[in-house]
Order: sequence, then C-alpha cells, then structure tokens
Amino acid sequence: MKTRTLLVAAAILATVGVPLGLLAATGELTGNGEAAAMGGTPPVQVDVAPVLLKRVQRWDEFNGRISAVGSVEIRSRVSGYVTHVAYKEGDEVRRGDLLFAIDPRPYEAALNSATAQLQRARATALLAKSRDERARRLLPSSAVSQDEADARHASYAQSEADVLNAEAAVELAELNLKFTQVRAPIDGRAGRALLTVGNLAVADQSLLTSMVSQDPVYVDFDPDEQSYLRYSAESRRSPGNTLAVRVALAGDEGFAHKGMVDFQDNQVDPATGSIRMRAKLRNPDRIFTPGLYARVKVSSGHESEAVLIDDKAVLTDQDRKYVYVLAADNTAQRRDVQPGRKSDGLRLIEAGLMPGDKVIVGGLQRIYSSGAPVKPSEAKMLAAAN
Repeated sequence: MKTRTLLVAAAILATVGVPLGLLAATGELTGNGEAAAMGGTPPVQVDVAPVLLKRVQRWDEFNGRISAVGSVEIRSRVSGYVTHVAYKEGDEVRRGDLLFAIDPRPYEAALNSATAQLQRARATALLAKSRDERARRLLPSSAVSQDEADARHASYAQSEADVLNAEAAVELAELNLKFTQVRAPIDGRAGRALLTVGNLAVADQSLLTSMVSQDPVYVDFDPDEQSYLRYSAESRRSPGNTLAVRVALAGDEGFAHKGMVDFQDNQVDPATGSIRMRAKLRNPDRIFTPGLYARVKVSSGHESEAVLIDDKAVLTDQDRKYVYVLAADNTAQRRDVQPGRKSDGLRLIEAGLMPGDKVIVGGLQRIYSSGAPVKPSEAKMLAAAN
C-alpha cells in the first residue's frame, strides 16, 4: 500500500514538472529521509572544555617610538673653514673624541696678540706699583703732594684692572683656539658630516653633524585615559610600585625587552584622550635605534582573576567575536565575547563568559548555527593540558 502511494505521488509530481531525482534528494523517498524527518538533525560530535579561572597579571598593549636619552646637534662655536673630518660617519664615538677641525691659524694669532697685551699690561702695572709705593714713602715728608700720591695710587689701580682685562682676553683667545677642535660632547653614534673639508662653518649656526646616545634608550608611548586612571588607582593601593614595561620591535614575536616607566607627563592631551609616558631600556647590543616603531606592553604588577579559553574557540562574524557554549540541552549556543590579550597560550575574555561555562573547542567547523544539537566529549583547555 505504501509503495503504491509513493508511485502515485511520483506520477503526480512528474505531471507537474518536478523531477523524480529532486524528490529523492530531499530524502522523502529513502529510508534515511524518514529517519531524519522523524528524529531531526543528528547531533554533531564536539569537544568541550570548561573555562579556566586564573589570577593573571594584566598587560595593556600600546604603540610607541624609540628615542635617544641624549641627542645633540653638533655646531661650530667659532667661525672658520673646516680642515679635517676626524671620525667615520655612522660610527660610535666617545665623549671628547675629535670630530671636526677648523683652521686654527687666525685664533693662534689672536692668542699671541692677547698674550702680548697681557705682558704689556703687567709691565705697566709693575711700574705703576713702584711709583705708588715711592709716593707713599715720600708723602710724610711732604716730598710729594697729596694730589700726586693719589694720582699715582689711582694709576696703579687702573693698571691692575688692565692686567685683569688682558688675562680675560687671553682666556677667551685660548677658548676660541680650543673650539677649533670640535669634540663629541656625549658617548653615542655620530651621523653623517653635513660640512666637509673646505666649507665655511659659521659660529653657532652651521650644523656639522648630530649625535644620539645608544645605551640606554627611551620608548615613548601614550596610554588612554582609562588605562591611566587604572594605573593611578593601583599605584595608590600599592605606593612605590612602578609600572613594568615589555617592548617588542616590528617583526618580534614576543616581548623580550624589559624596562621601567621613569616619566609621566603632567597632563592628559584633551585632543587624543591620552597621556605621554616614557620607559627606559638597556641597549647593550644596540638593538634599538632612535625612531623605531615599537609595541609596548605595560603592567602595574597587580593580579586579578580572569576567564581564559583556547584561542581557537574564538570565531569571527564581521566585527564581532563569539564562541559556542554548551547549553543544558546539549545544544551549541552562540555567545558574543570581548577577547583580550593572550596569557600562557590562552585568550583572556574580558566579557561574555562566566565561571562554569563550557566552551566548544573542537568540531566547530560542523556547527552551522546557534542551537544545533551536539554530542559533547570532555576536553581540557590548552594551558591546563600543558
């Protein structure tokens, strides 16, 4: 009777243009189709794991730039023609090393002239002193008048002042002669020579080269005001606790370089809602170069309890992140989440999951919609397995 009914139905469908194969594809003409219609979609085999609760140290990630602790523009302090470039461009130099030499001959001549003026002033002062002393000896016997004695004493005082002036002129001439040798003011790496031999260097104007120190270095970054307020609150709870910093350059997989925050600006920038901070890093291997982009992780050292799950359980739907959790009726329920940073190979979940939730971590590719029936198998999160 059942076979006759199916044949009749097939004949009717054929007369209205529905192919018999389409009917068979729907499962209405098969035994499996009857089972699917009677029992619904078969459950999907999945692996589920309870979320991990763990006390973790919170790290916030920001963009930063490497900068030099010491940065100097090297300019000539006297005018003259460059006669020698004494360093190799791009090399590290020590404080006091010769960088440039400026023609010293005019300044040597000026020093000789100033020295001669000093000798003349000293000779004049010696004569004036002798006359002053003679006048003071003769004054009691009225051999010289009081006016003459006063005039000789004033002449001696004036000659002493001339000696001081001449000594200052000699010191200035010696300084100018010394300034014809331009030396490194700090330890660091020197840039390219902007003036070469034969060019005129104008005092305090002509830029000869630049230098930046190499070790240590700074990394500047700008936390948002919410992070800044949290750091401030944690600092009040733990006075004296400084912010720890981890730094990675472009291409680095981990944050291997450690530092400490040593400067915080005195106001939040209202245009960006951020505040400038700076950390100091050791750079013995010269890995950091001023101007490099850096990724910066910051932590106050405070630990808090967090929810962590396997990163492969987090799925993406346009701009949303979600996971599938196991419901009480053994169905996969979609749950939107707010993922945070990674910790020990797991993804920290800021919002969306609660302690006790079981997250589907395996078989996700066979779940096509929320509410799909599943057959769960117990598993462990990645960190727990490790």
